[in-house]
Amino acid sequence: MQFLHSYWAYLVLVVLVLATLNALIKFFGDKEFDAKDFRISLFALITMHIQLLLGIILFFTNDYFSTIEQVGGMGEVMKNSLLRSNIIEHPLTMIIAVALVTIGYSKHKKKLTSKPKFKMLAIFYTLALILVLAKIPWKVWF
Repeated sequence: MQFLHSYWAYLVLVVLVLATLNALIKFFGDKEFDAKDFRISLFALITMHIQLLLGIILFFTNDYFSTIEQVGGMGEVMKNSLLRSNIIEHPLTMIIAVALVTIGYSKHKKKLTSKPKFKMLAIFYTLALILVLAKIPWKVWF
């Protein structure tokens, strides 16, 4: 499961960067929203949600609850930067990032013209991308 979660993350990152850049470029370029833009933003949403499901499965199969118990509780977890990152920071930040993508995608569908559609996608996808980049475990990735 770790393997799948780790390698799917590359696809998620590429698609999220593509969707974010697409929204930003077309927002500032006053372009028209078309079917390709819809598919790119939808694919970013889908890949993020699949990654979330993989992460949730991984979280519970790694049995972090036993780890918390073994180290002496949440106070000790918070003192250990690696455990804190794996058990608290990474999952929580990624859940927030997925929520931002979901909100941005939902809000863009309610807009009737291109500029507001791209604005919603640009704002929420950019915020999500920043969070994802901030909490990727870079030492493990390379």
